[in-house]
Amino acid sequence: MKIKEKSTMQELAKEVFQIESDSILKLKERINDNLEQAIALIMSTKGRVIVTGMGKSGLIGRKIAATLSSTGTPSYFLHPAESTHGDSGIITREDVVIAISNSGETHELLNLLPLIKRFEVPLIVLAGNRNSTLGKSADIYFDISVEKEACPLGKAPTASTTATLAMGDAIAVCLLKKRGFSTEDFLLYHPSGALGKGVLYIVSDLMLKDKDLLPIAHENDTFLETVDLISKKKLGCALIVDADDKLTGLLTDGDIRRILLRYPDVSILDNKTVMTKKPKTIASDAMAVKALALMEKYSITSLAVCDSENHPIGVIHIHDLLKAGVA
Repeated sequence: MKIKEKSTMQELAKEVFQIESDSILKLKERINDNLEQAIALIMSTKGRVIVTGMGKSGLIGRKIAATLSSTGTPSYFLHPAESTHGDSGIITREDVVIAISNSGETHELLNLLPLIKRFEVPLIVLAGNRNSTLGKSADIYFDISVEKEACPLGKAPTASTTATLAMGDAIAVCLLKKRGFSTEDFLLYHPSGALGKGVLYIVSDLMLKDKDLLPIAHENDTFLETVDLISKKKLGCALIVDADDKLTGLLTDGDIRRILLRYPDVSILDNKTVMTKKPKTIASDAMAVKALALMEKYSITSLAVCDSENHPIGVIHIHDLLKAGVA
């Protein structure tokens, strides 16, 4: 390809970005009370959000339905062409329907209107023509019209589908915020993917909790005795407790190296003198991802697991987290 042709293609791509970004920004001017009404309606429904659309609008509808479902709003995509062959039975009186059509006159969607109206199912319409059949039938209407498509022929849905997708994302994010949907909730909905692998684990699922294997030493034990304990338990650390068996310190392999370099005679040392005081701890019912976050934040490889009275009941190591896929 010649340099001039390359330049032409680059300019065309930039024009596409400009047209589509302008189309999205114009949506800001159309946000009004319809958004609050839609959010309130969906929040109050006892059923699901049924999203429907034909062709490219249907593909966008599938994505909107998937985004809603993954952020706490049960949603299902209904193919309008299949709806007239029995699939419309998934719509119940408890649901809300979101219908997507740039023209507002998509034949397959219009076939659904009698059922929607008969069941008195609330209808939210995303369309490019308020005076269309769908637009006039809407309980809540969102204007997703665009001045022009990015396609030079003006035929292929490009800017219009981008604008529709953005409107769907806006609705989903508002619902997420309204529900108080948290990071933990999001990860819980994605247990098998990179977003949330291992998220279903809590600390007690992965920690070492066998008391006979826990490396617990007392403040008054000698440093050398504790070094021997760490070697035998093979966890790379020792949990230091006071006379009430409450955790007061931690001694790790790294601490041992630093102590050997610092003190000429380690035989006279006790744990209270050299331990790391007030170590980081975690509760057994905390999410495993929280344990990993603490380890990453403080550059440590293990955490003491304590009960409500600060008695050590286990140890969780970064190797256990990584092995379980919590990353």
